[in-house]
Amino acid sequence: QAAADPMSSSDAPEDGPKETSSVSQNISDADAFKILLEMKMKKRQKKPNLPSTVTELDTEDGSKVYVVGTAHFSDSSKKDVVKTIQEVQPDVVVVELCQYRVSMLKMDEKTLLKEAKEINLEKLQQAIKQNGVMSGLMQMLLLKVSAHITEQLGMAPGGEFREAFKEASKVPFCKFHLGDRPIPVTFKRAIAALSFWQKVKLAWGLCFLSDPISKDDVEKCKQKDLLEQMMAEMIGEFPDLHRTIVSERDIYLTYMLKQAAKQIELPRASETEPRKYIPAVVVGVVGMGHVPGIEKNWNSDLNIQEIMSVPPPSASSKIFKFVIKATVFGLMGYGCYRIGQRTVQFILSMPAAQSYLQKLTEMRSQH
Repeated sequence: QAAADPMSSSDAPEDGPKETSSVSQNISDADAFKILLEMKMKKRQKKPNLPSTVTELDTEDGSKVYVVGTAHFSDSSKKDVVKTIQEVQPDVVVVELCQYRVSMLKMDEKTLLKEAKEINLEKLQQAIKQNGVMSGLMQMLLLKVSAHITEQLGMAPGGEFREAFKEASKVPFCKFHLGDRPIPVTFKRAIAALSFWQKVKLAWGLCFLSDPISKDDVEKCKQKDLLEQMMAEMIGEFPDLHRTIVSERDIYLTYMLKQAAKQIELPRASETEPRKYIPAVVVGVVGMGHVPGIEKNWNSDLNIQEIMSVPPPSASSKIFKFVIKATVFGLMGYGCYRIGQRTVQFILSMPAAQSYLQKLTEMRSQH
């Protein structure tokens, strides 16, 4: 920036702007890139001092990927992300978000806390309109879980992603990628994988979630042994749900990290100059539950086409959808009936209405 912008101070000598301008014209984009890249490389630690939550992975062409395993409601996870990005000065930062959840990067903590706690009928209607009845209900139920944790801890989710976004903007030539599968695809595949009674059981469990959660509980989720125990319990009850929500997203996140870790092409002074590439450095910020799956899939040939398709609704899905609609319309009908009944009773109890009815009765008796 200093090389590109001439001085504009009124106290500068007359020759100053011209001289600086000529200097800036002599520096090509390629040269400016090389200067800033050298500054970045000097700041990048050859042997970075990384937190214990970081897993280091290598690609065949020499690129390095540092996966930061986080707890989504954790202050220490934020610090881990900041320290990792500062130490390795990455070329790309990949986070476990998709375009449907990118808004949390721009919101502040207070706004997110408010949004998480205010789950109302309008939000439910919007979710159903965007994703369909089943996916919309699933989204709202999971939002309820998030709101429950938010209320218990007084902390909004996604703090580590917001820190990653801020730190990435401070690193020269650092790109910021969304690495998670679109959430509507995940919800629709998850719902299609469950039987009718599994859907009912899951919805019931999420609706009546009320167990207290402490900050210590969240921090313990960063320990692999406890996490694997929790995942084992989940697999035992909803194995198909685990496959779609966790295992398939492990594959997707691994694929996106490997795409981000492709070698970087250096700028050329001219078209005749041969192309030069350098290994990339990538920081991935994902939930700790995805780290074992990413390690497992790292050296595999991955195809994400299959896990991006949405299967047609099953018979149980159609039945569950009909039951939900019938219940909603039934409750609405009953509500209208009760409101109408109370309204009629209220009107009839008014003195003016009683007087009018009395006169009407007298007129009928006279005829």
